[in-house]
Order: sequence, then structure tokens, then C-alpha cells
Amino acid sequence: MSLVYAGVLSHAPGITGRAHLVDNVKKRDEFYAKLDRQRQEIEDTGAEALIVVAGEHFGNFFMNNMPAYCMGIGSTYEGPIENAEWLKIDKRKIPGAPDLGTRLIKEVMKTVDTAYAEEWRFDHGIMVPLHFLTPEYDLPIIPVNINCQGPPLTPLPRAWAFGEALRRACDSVPEKIAVVGTGGISHWPATPDSGKINEAWDRDFLDRLMRNDKDALLDYSDEQTYADAGQGGFEIRTFIAVAAAAGGKGDLQFYTAELPIFAVGCTVARFDLIA
Repeated sequence: MSLVYAGVLSHAPGITGRAHLVDNVKKRDEFYAKLDRQRQEIEDTGAEALIVVAGEHFGNFFMNNMPAYCMGIGSTYEGPIENAEWLKIDKRKIPGAPDLGTRLIKEVMKTVDTAYAEEWRFDHGIMVPLHFLTPEYDLPIIPVNINCQGPPLTPLPRAWAFGEALRRACDSVPEKIAVVGTGGISHWPATPDSGKINEAWDRDFLDRLMRNDKDALLDYSDEQTYADAGQGGFEIRTFIAVAAAAGGKGDLQFYTAELPIFAVGCTVARFDLIA
């Protein structure tokens, strides 16, 4: 088994960019501590590369060319694409894993078609997780994008199938690989409702996710998600893909809706790995 870790975490830009505006400093620091614990858990596995499954925010892909899935095979990447002062993350080069990424893609494409990219500018969806999980930016990264932005969106069963393909691919190579899925749950970014969090919806989704209940996770419609969780809720695809890759039940290490300045329910969790 070459997949050695699977987890999920939130990635909203406010998590770094508005940290100084938080009222509930104790809750913020608790969240940060859980992210640091996730970093340590990944390090403890001896992972040689980190796959980050995220929803891209029109920084690299737009409606003239919107892949359902894309995997990175660059030797290096740049980020953040956003203003560094706004995000409170300095611009830098991030190492990639082109040979490993290519081998993974070849295996994934046996069952799920995916685009690939040698050039990729990371936005907050990847840079915020890396800021906490690889603070020295010394772990090779394989970025993965699932289209969570521009309808028609990939159906949830296909996101699950992609996760299964990713697991098979990881287990076909000798390198130790960690994977994290990152997104929000309910959130309404760049709208008048920004900062709104539907905690009841979040907790119901997280219950399904931690049980790794495939039928329950795939029971959402986009219309229902949009109504109850906002357009940001479409990012459940990244969490579902990682649940499918892991195979086992989850451990919810942190969730709070008490940091509205971050404009998302803040989540950290990991999964048992079941072959």
C-alpha cells in the first residue's frame, strides 16, 4: 500500500488573510493546532509526495477550457496567484513531482479521463493548505483540480470514481503518498452572503463523510446543495473523492462555525485507509 495518509481540511483565504481580525482567538488557535497536528501526522507517515485535491477558482481554467479533472505534472509551481499581502502568504516556488505524477495519471486514465498540466499557478485553494501542512515547502506536490466552479459540474458518483482511481494509482507505485482534499462545506464566497455558514448542513455532511457512507454522500443534488450550502458547497466533491480513495471511516478532529470572519466552517479530519 503506497497511500499512507488521507485527510481533508478547509482552505478559505480568510484562514490566513484575516487571521488578525478574529474575535475568538482561542478557537482560531485551536483550529491552527489541529492543522499542525495534521502536518505532523503526514510527516510521521514518511510521505514522499502530497496530492492536494482542490477546487480551482478560475485562476488557471475558465469557461473556454474547463476540465472536469486535471492533475499536475510540473517540476515546479508558483503561488499564490492572489496578492500575497491580501492572503498573508509570500509568493514562492513549490516543488512538483513530474515523474510520479505522470505514472499516477497513466493509471488513473485506465478508468477516469483526466487532463494534465505542466504549468499551474496555485491559488488559495492549494496555498492555504500548504502554508500549514508543508510550511517549509519542501514536500513535492501533485495538484489535482476537480471542477467545482463552472457548471455543468462532474456528477458526484464520478467524483467518487475519480477517488477510487486515484487510490488505485497510488497503490501501483512504490513512493509513499499522502492525499488531502480541501474546500469549504457550506459557504457563499464573493456574494452578499459571504460569511454565512449553515452549521446544521455542515454537520450532517460531515456525519455522512466520517461514516464514509457512499450512498448518503452521493445523494446530494447540485440544486439542493446550492440552496442549502451556497455555490461554495459544490466543493464537497474534493472531500468525497478523498473519502473514496481512503475507503475507511473518518475521524473528525475539528469543526467550528465560530470563526465567521474566515467565511467557512473550519474542518480538519483524517480517514482510515482500507484496501
